[in-house]
Amino acid sequence: MILIIAEVADFDQFLKTFSTKGVKKREEHGCKGSWVFRDPDDPNRVWAVFDWQLEDYDKFLADPEIPAIAAELGVRGAPLMAAPVARFDS
Repeated sequence: MILIIAEVADFDQFLKTFSTKGVKKREEHGCKGSWVFRDPDDPNRVWAVFDWQLEDYDKFLADPEIPAIAAELGVRGAPLMAAPVARFDS
């Protein structure tokens, strides 16, 4: 699992692109699913959780089409990846 935190210019535009072009591109790179959460304290901050292997995520980031998709998402600045510290089965 990968958790990304990002600031977006327009949440509705972000969600539209994330759920269309984003899905297709993530699937190409082995992503098995994603969840988007909107920060309750900041409507322009999103938390995205991905069912994804880190190696595949790195390949996704290296894809030459990603900068254009990120621009369409309206991401402000570089998204932050939260480092995992523990895993529990329940």
